[in-house]
Amino acid sequence: MPRLRFLLVLSVLLTGVLAPGADAAPAPAKLEKPRVRVAVGGKVGFFYLPLSIAEGLGYFKDEGLDLEFNDFAGGSKSLQALVGGSADITSGAYEHTIQMKAKRIALKAFVLQGAYADIALGVFKDRIPNYRSIADLKGKKVGVTAPGSATHFFLMHQLIQAGLKRDAAMAIGIGQTSGAVAAAQRGELDAIANVDPVLTELEMSGAIRIVADGRTPEGSQAIYGGPFPAGCLYTTEKFLRENPNTIQALTNAVVRALLWMKTATPEQVIAVLPPSFSAGRREVILAAVTRTLPTFSRDGQITREGAETVLRVQSGIDPGVLAARIDVTETYDNSFARRAMEKYGR
Repeated sequence: MPRLRFLLVLSVLLTGVLAPGADAAPAPAKLEKPRVRVAVGGKVGFFYLPLSIAEGLGYFKDEGLDLEFNDFAGGSKSLQALVGGSADITSGAYEHTIQMKAKRIALKAFVLQGAYADIALGVFKDRIPNYRSIADLKGKKVGVTAPGSATHFFLMHQLIQAGLKRDAAMAIGIGQTSGAVAAAQRGELDAIANVDPVLTELEMSGAIRIVADGRTPEGSQAIYGGPFPAGCLYTTEKFLRENPNTIQALTNAVVRALLWMKTATPEQVIAVLPPSFSAGRREVILAAVTRTLPTFSRDGQITREGAETVLRVQSGIDPGVLAARIDVTETYDNSFARRAMEKYGR
């Protein structure tokens, strides 16, 4: 009798282990679209650094993803790729979801990369040696990554805050790579609104003087009045609805990268990045990484407060956004980032 009881108990235990049930580990969800086309508004810019970290650490491959990156000079170009159908996902500025909402194009951010905008405005010392205020930029040439990009929005916000019209300065698209530095060095610009590492390189060379800096939590507070959701992954509502497992996999990889970045040293970050990031400028890249690491999101989620701040700024820049009466909760979905944190944030 004891032997029979033992065999019955053993049978029950084995059934619980081998047969699927409520306590069994769920099988990985099948991806609807393992190969994803991602448009990026300047992949070597630190605005989207977590994307490159996730790629360098192999997190996208871990999730079963094969990403095809299409790199553009600025965020407005990568937005156009998504809206035009040549990209599935955009790694771009959260601001664009609000801009498109005003045009009745439904885009939704699903994982945040930058909790603060990695953008600053600098004036060239030899072009405006006696700079006193933003008003001195009236009629001047200012380099931005691309017209309609986050850097252009930053410039327009500064002009409006100074009591000028948003087009009081001439915005010229110069990208955010070595070409931007070259354009600056040729003396074609009076000022520049850009991201790191371009800004840090120009600062370290002594060429520019930073006059508005959103690259730190303190700077963001001074310029915007609080956190300012910046770089994120966003897509169309249709793609989000039809590919939830793929979206979750993308989010998992980016959130893992954000969690890794919380404790990584600048040297460790550089070691993960491809050589194209440094290209013989290790000292510049190290300084830029050190500056920007605190600006990235800790959990990949957009706060209502931050989204409202972006809406307020965009409403001041674009009358169309102001008239649209946008509900910001319709421009982002934190559910994917929350699930990623439950999986990796322990």
